[in-house]
Amino acid sequence: MATRLDGPRIVPSRGRASALVVLLHGYGANGDDLIALGEAWRQQLPQAAFVAPNAPETIPGMPGALQWFDLTLRDPSEYWRGVTAARPVVDGFLDAELGRYGLAADRLVLVGFSQGSMLSLHVGLRRSAVPAGIVAYSGLLAGPEHLAEVTSRPPVLLIHGEVDELIPVQALHLAREALAGRGLLVEWHVRPGLGHGIDPQAQWMAGRFIGQALGS
Repeated sequence: MATRLDGPRIVPSRGRASALVVLLHGYGANGDDLIALGEAWRQQLPQAAFVAPNAPETIPGMPGALQWFDLTLRDPSEYWRGVTAARPVVDGFLDAELGRYGLAADRLVLVGFSQGSMLSLHVGLRRSAVPAGIVAYSGLLAGPEHLAEVTSRPPVLLIHGEVDELIPVQALHLAREALAGRGLLVEWHVRPGLGHGIDPQAQWMAGRFIGQALGS
């Protein structure tokens, strides 16, 4: 049986959905961890629908914690294998959600945090139709040597904490250089004093970016 994702949702604050924002959570979390971003962005994006799917895999020894793929070695080969394996399930979910709201594929924005950022970048750059944009918080670009295979070049926003203790801020710089080298438009911000998380300014920056990407 094919894996089916689901998670918390927010319907548009007025009228029919004109855009879909999908929030992919980090390792050890779940959809409830990121759906609050949708609540915060509702005023900026009143006609957007938000959904934060729960990753399909549990983590042994961590009740209630979910993952998109294993993180045991935490090395480049594991990241690449993980995003590659998870991509079909996420792609299927995105197609189903766009169908749910009757939206064209270019009305999609992907937002990820940490492990979810790895997946947002990997999937978003390989969609058959170009998404409106990708936001990657506190993440990294898995398999930069494979960027020749990308099929879409949406605008990308990278945001990272200056003192991130889990994924060093250098990951942002490596990602922006690799993406820009393939012709992508990349906006990036390093948040002073911030660790592995999202602060109010980073939240606001992403809301502004998404609004611009969707022409709101």
